[in-house]
Amino acid sequence: MSRYYYDFHVHSCLSPCADDDNTPNNLAGMASLCNINIMALTDHNSCKNCPAFFEAARRNGIIPIAGMELTTSEDIHLVCLFEELEDAMKFDSEVEGFRTPFKNRVDIFGHQMIMDGNDEIIGIEENFLPVATAICLDDAVKLVKSFKGICYPAHIDRQANGIISVLGTLPAKPYFPCVEFHNSNVINDYKEKYDLDGKLILVSSDAHYLTDLRDDNAWLEIDDIPYSSANVRKKLFEMLR
Repeated sequence: MSRYYYDFHVHSCLSPCADDDNTPNNLAGMASLCNINIMALTDHNSCKNCPAFFEAARRNGIIPIAGMELTTSEDIHLVCLFEELEDAMKFDSEVEGFRTPFKNRVDIFGHQMIMDGNDEIIGIEENFLPVATAICLDDAVKLVKSFKGICYPAHIDRQANGIISVLGTLPAKPYFPCVEFHNSNVINDYKEKYDLDGKLILVSSDAHYLTDLRDDNAWLEIDDIPYSSANVRKKLFEMLR
């Protein structure tokens, strides 16, 4: 068993609310400086910068995870993670059909840049990404699973788009094996108020700026023998499930 520092909730320059400096290579480089071993890229309702992030992460010795922060029809944010990049991109294509075609206003919301592995712009997302999709909470869980992924509620300790603030509770169904906190200091308070027994507690940055990434903040003990990044990713997903 080895300790792996992680951050499973990070936004790139594809998310309009994220800084333009959050390019795939800058994120991977900053993760290396912060001693993060495993990082997931989770842009709003899109995985389109994940291929570039995979290239950048591997150059910086980071184990990359392809992900998305999905906004359900209830306006709840879910972190969706995929063991294989190919499955994430298939999921991305499926989600596009459920997105609301609301044009992005760069002057108001910010840029939505799609990049290659060298941080060159190869596309612009025209429609505003953070708008709620037409996928309800129950269907979102099923859809992610159908693409071999896992999902769990993002930042349950936040008022904006947190499942508890939206629904007033953490529902028994659909069942989530994990929950994410933004502030680790409130975990015990939430354990007293809500049934978190048996759930894996994760803490991630929800980074929108490079400076949001945290040094050695959260870790998981993972059985990594025999070592390979693919084996670590496999064991990680077994743990998350």
